Amino acid sequence: MKRFLFSILFCFSVLTPVLHAAAYDIKEMTPAVQNALSGRQGRYDELKLLKAQGTVGENNQGYVEALSGDGSAVAAENADRRVIYSAIVEQNGLGGQGLAQVQKVFAEVQRDKASSGESIQLPSGEWTKKQ
Repeated sequence: MKRFLFSILFCFSVLTPVLHAAAYDIKEMTPAVQNALSGRQGRYDELKLLKAQGTVGENNQGYVEALSGDGSAVAAENADRRVIYSAIVEQNGLGGQGLAQVQKVFAEVQRDKASSGESIQLPSGEWTKKQ
């Protein structure tokens, strides 16, 4: 039960900025969404370290991107993000342009949440270090 509550709190800490900014929510916590959130939670520290090392950055499409080195954590993170984004789009009836809209909002949130010195991609496509 304690693990479940922690997972829910993690879910809200990850998704609340996105959902608040775009006024969308996950209406049904499906097993796929739960697995995606659990996966993200499990690799959070690893991604934080990779970002601090400069080998991974947040791109302007709402995904992490390998800038150098091994991209295995990147592929798993992006797969989980796709599950979450798709659930938001489907459950909120956002239609054909919904995915791009959710990705854009999430990219903005991730840029804002990035720590100083981490690599982020601006909407223009330019990569920079967060100040």
